[in-house]
Amino acid sequence: MRRIWTSFRTRLILGAVVWIIAGLALSGFVLSELFKAHVTQQFDDELHGHAAELAVLVGVSPNGELFLHRRLSDPRFLPKDSGFYWRVEAENGASIGSPSLAGRPLPLPAGISGGGERHVYVNGPSGPLRLVQRTFAAPGAGPLRMGIGVDQRLLDEVLARFNWTLFLSLAIIACGLISAAILQVWFGLRPLSGMRHALSEVRMGRASRLPEDLPSEVRPLAADLNALLEGNLEMLRRARTQAGNLAHALKTPLAILLDEAQRLRAAGHEEAAEVITLQCDRMRRQIDYQIARARAAALTRAPGVAADVKATLEPVVKAMRRLHGRRGVTFSVAYEADGAVAVDAQDLGEIAGNVLDNAGKWADGRVEILVRRKGELIEIVVDDDGPGLPPESYEHVFGVGERLDERMPGHGLGLSIVKDLVGLYEGQVALDAAPLGGLRLTLAFRTIS
Repeated sequence: MRRIWTSFRTRLILGAVVWIIAGLALSGFVLSELFKAHVTQQFDDELHGHAAELAVLVGVSPNGELFLHRRLSDPRFLPKDSGFYWRVEAENGASIGSPSLAGRPLPLPAGISGGGERHVYVNGPSGPLRLVQRTFAAPGAGPLRMGIGVDQRLLDEVLARFNWTLFLSLAIIACGLISAAILQVWFGLRPLSGMRHALSEVRMGRASRLPEDLPSEVRPLAADLNALLEGNLEMLRRARTQAGNLAHALKTPLAILLDEAQRLRAAGHEEAAEVITLQCDRMRRQIDYQIARARAAALTRAPGVAADVKATLEPVVKAMRRLHGRRGVTFSVAYEADGAVAVDAQDLGEIAGNVLDNAGKWADGRVEILVRRKGELIEIVVDDDGPGLPPESYEHVFGVGERLDERMPGHGLGLSIVKDLVGLYEGQVALDAAPLGGLRLTLAFRTIS
């Protein structure tokens, strides 16, 4: 439930829906009550007219019997149980009723005299009856009591039909207004969706900045984000430049020390020369390792860091073919999937170069590379047909400066740099036995396309 309220779109739509429904419900209630009052008044006015007509038509015979000079003009008082009834009573007990009563009584409450009139509810022949009761005088007779009414169900039926029509109309209006509100919210927030898409393009490296043709409400935000992106990239460029300068500044004195070691060796100081050479070699390994790690660490959270796997691997594979082809080692690549990963292209090239170079050194004649997709990851699987490694040595080869066979050239930095770089980019690296008989190394990176 909390995640729902974190969406602007959901908040705006729900707010609009609540206000639309509440406003239409209140409007429907008011309209229904106004119509009820209007219809009730209309029924009452109609009954008053019939009562006035009935008072004129009632006559008294010489023997005290009540009669009508003619029938009422409204034919609804004729059919039995039509819902329209009237009755007139004299003080002597004589009475006359509408044909719709079919001889049944119509209770007339006592208590009205002197030409008064009132509205009452009584139990009529077919249910509750809304009755207009009055007293009047007829020529040649004393005061007469009259009651003329209509079934409440007839009034309720009119109100029910109106309320149902009103409900359907308001429901259609509500659906239209809600649809319009949804469309308005979608259209109004569309620039934010475009901005999110633009940020995604920046994150995937397809763009360097956000577009500026945005509505005035979000244009300052886009400008601030562009300034932030540019500042961040500038700091990253400076960090990489400083890392390169540091590496150059340290390697130059090391080269001088190694040259001095060669001079000492030429002068016959073998032991001193060996100590200097060994220590310089260790320093160079550490410098290479830390510089590579610092460069990658500066880029792991940078927006726009992306590398196309195929475009990055192809030149590395070509270089490995030239480097190890003289030993008869072949490199084959199969692409079951392609795309971009969230890794700097230079670092991905360095990772692939170290992995393939290590596989080429140990392979007897074949290295196979497979690029495949696994969920949200792209895996680069490298198999060789070399001697392989026992499982207990898998973690050992990732140590800085570790070399399981001193006869192989190198400084023992390749796989240690690989593991650190992959870890900085939140990737995965794993070793296993290869189907070719040698070692399988699997790299996995998060895909962004």
